[in-house]
Amino acid sequence: MTTFRPSKAGFNDRETQGPLWIRVDVSIVLLAIGLLSLGLIVVYSATRGIPDPETGAVNRAFIERQLVFVGAGCFFAAGVATIDYRKTRLAVPFIYVGTIALLVGLFAFGENFNGATSWYSFGFVTLQPSEFAKLSLILALASWFSSVQSRDGLQLVNVMLGLVLAGVFAGLVLLQPDFGTVMVYAAIVAGIVVVAGVAIRHVIAVLLVVAVAIMAMIQQGFLRETQLNRFTAFVDPENTARYNVNQSEIAIGNGGLTGKGLFQGTQNNNSLVPEKETDFIFSVLGEELGFIGGAVLLALFGLLLLRIWRVAHLAEDEYGRLICVGVFSMFLFQAFQSVGMNVGMMPVTGIPLPLISYGGSSMMTSLLALGLVENVHAHRLR
Repeated sequence: MTTFRPSKAGFNDRETQGPLWIRVDVSIVLLAIGLLSLGLIVVYSATRGIPDPETGAVNRAFIERQLVFVGAGCFFAAGVATIDYRKTRLAVPFIYVGTIALLVGLFAFGENFNGATSWYSFGFVTLQPSEFAKLSLILALASWFSSVQSRDGLQLVNVMLGLVLAGVFAGLVLLQPDFGTVMVYAAIVAGIVVVAGVAIRHVIAVLLVVAVAIMAMIQQGFLRETQLNRFTAFVDPENTARYNVNQSEIAIGNGGLTGKGLFQGTQNNNSLVPEKETDFIFSVLGEELGFIGGAVLLALFGLLLLRIWRVAHLAEDEYGRLICVGVFSMFLFQAFQSVGMNVGMMPVTGIPLPLISYGGSSMMTSLLALGLVENVHAHRLR
């Protein structure tokens, strides 16, 4: 694979071509707004409950919090977009170590929810460090692989050292336990390593290492029986862990071509789909907006991914390119996994649908990731 070579133009050549706000990729902003708007509508439908027969009042607590998450995420994403990404390389080691500290701290101060100690609780606000670790991992791997590349591609030792960087995060998150997030880390690593120029023989070696590691985790009991059941439920119709998937499939099937209508979903209104505002949010959209609504959602994601890939192509340097590739891999895998899980084609892993599912940490991570991409676009040389 040909290694990307940055232009020889000066470091600040783009600084004289206008303020930051006219150098953003407007299409990414518009696509994000479209996805966020669709997500807010579906989250509201999933959480409003049945209106009070006398007053017509509905539950607005979830949508109000989600609006706060979106607003805060957009604010911080705009801030991230203004700080030259090339200057963040000096801070990457500190970000990486700080993320490890947050993940380790969960075992002393974290809150257990649904069998996983993955959150810090601050009253009405919770923080999930493993979500923000996705961004830390992208920055760390982009910095590492862009610094060790040569004209002959990546050496196996450098690939393995990159895997160690990711493995530290993966090991700490597995101990929570949260296998779904580790799958996202794996997708990020795969995307960055392949685009960075790894040789095919090294890919095979890495796959063997990963396969051995997964088998060892299963044998050593890192994955609980309930997690294994959820992970294999999509291929086993008799698996008791298929209840969520079955209800989701019924909801999506009810939607047909055009859907039952916004706020009219029977599976949704009767709360028959568990975790419908987070893991199974696509089932609400499928039931109420139908195949057309689902197609619009996937089209928006597809266009967003194309724009992110374009920014990667236009990036000034390898560091910026690999940042965009990491974000691309994260969005692609999470969207594919989340929708696939809802239609019974992928394991039940609890991975949120980016920009759509309810949740502050996930929303902030997704918007900050787009802020990084916009930063790379603003400082491109072509």
